[in-house]
Amino acid sequence: MIVLEYLYPELILIIGFLTCILIGVFQKNSFDLISKIIILIFFSCLLIFYINPKQEIVVLNNTYSIDHFSVFLKSLILISSIFVLIFTKEYIQRCQINFFEYPILLLSSVIGMFVMISSNDLIGLYLGIELQSLSLYVLASSDKNSIKSTEAGVKYFILGALSSGLFLYGCSLIYGFSGHTNYFLINENINNGNLGVLFGFVFILIGLAFKISSAPFHMWAPDVYEGSPTSVTAFFSLAPKVAGLGALIKILFIAFGNIINEWKLILTIISILSMFIGALAAIGQTNIKRLMAYSSIGHIGYALIGLVTGVSSGLSATLIYISIYVVMNIAVFSCVFFFKRGNVYFENISDLSGLSKNHPILALCFTLILFSLAGIPPLAGFFAKFYIFKSAIETNLYLLAILGLVSSVIAAFYYLRIIKIMYFDNEVDKFDDSYNLGLKISLLLSTFIISFYFIKPDFIINFSNLVVKIFN
Repeated sequence: MIVLEYLYPELILIIGFLTCILIGVFQKNSFDLISKIIILIFFSCLLIFYINPKQEIVVLNNTYSIDHFSVFLKSLILISSIFVLIFTKEYIQRCQINFFEYPILLLSSVIGMFVMISSNDLIGLYLGIELQSLSLYVLASSDKNSIKSTEAGVKYFILGALSSGLFLYGCSLIYGFSGHTNYFLINENINNGNLGVLFGFVFILIGLAFKISSAPFHMWAPDVYEGSPTSVTAFFSLAPKVAGLGALIKILFIAFGNIINEWKLILTIISILSMFIGALAAIGQTNIKRLMAYSSIGHIGYALIGLVTGVSSGLSATLIYISIYVVMNIAVFSCVFFFKRGNVYFENISDLSGLSKNHPILALCFTLILFSLAGIPPLAGFFAKFYIFKSAIETNLYLLAILGLVSSVIAAFYYLRIIKIMYFDNEVDKFDDSYNLGLKISLLLSTFIISFYFIKPDFIINFSNLVVKIFN
């Protein structure tokens, strides 16, 4: 019973998943009902996380762990999913993708993410990745009336299958050279000089790098972000990033902690490429969703700096960064769903021309969000980067910190360009007024957190420091 107590969230998700399928099959037009049930399920899981005592436990023959780290990241995933379901409801209905399978697929992907984060075994991690990915492939192509959506789903499926194959091949190499798939046993049975283990690790890293869309394995992100329904793009930019980063952290610090010097070099290269490709490639973008794809690539590059340090303070900085990143992206996509005219949603940056004159409050919120993404003080985005660069400097990674600052300056250009268009270009037709209360609450709450994070940053700092103690 003690084991089941810690697995209540996972069990609730699975039972809820099966129940929602039955409801969808036997009741017509059940999208609204199923969405509300799933939101309630997510809230229930959040409540359970904070009711249960915060003890660490490993179950299922040491292959699945429940601890501060997993609870922290699972909470971020649940919060992201709740907001996405709330503020995308109107969009989903207007685009006629409100079939009952939509929220069920989202729930299925969340179950996969939970498995990814808690798994201490390569096979369990692979199962989690595939459960998440298969659901996301379908969601990407869920708009049957859009050729772009179908194309996005196919591209994502083909490249995702390739990355999964590479990941599985890496797992087979690790099993062949270490004799184990459990993270702790792998750590005990590998050493620095084993070239086969290093090859296996590289293939595993490629598979996980694809999932978090870090360069040079980012090629799917811009097309999939642009082609997918915007509600799906919002989800892509949030929960899967958290799950992928969580899985990567456990792989690096538990399974391959013995070859830290080798993977630090590889991760440094990935981080630098992600930061600069994300910054430079976004400059010429005209589509907001495509720009956000490159923005997410750049932000993952910054988050990886904390992992490169190889110390607890850097790991804590990465967790703080991804937490603030989630809030910023919730805010961005909340704004995007306001850009609607004549029941048509607009995605081009030029459509925001003169936004401040017709929608001053929306323009102000979007400006604060963009300033935060650019890392302008005293907004939350500045502190996220500050913690990352501080951890890099403390571990003598001066060059990496300098390159990160340079890429931040470059990236600021395309954020500031949007602000210039909103405030100084000629105004175009006014966007429709939105009466979506969930959308307004999401935007105002996320913007408030971004704007006033500096007043009390201690909570997230103290909690992230507590979370990383399992890696000491």
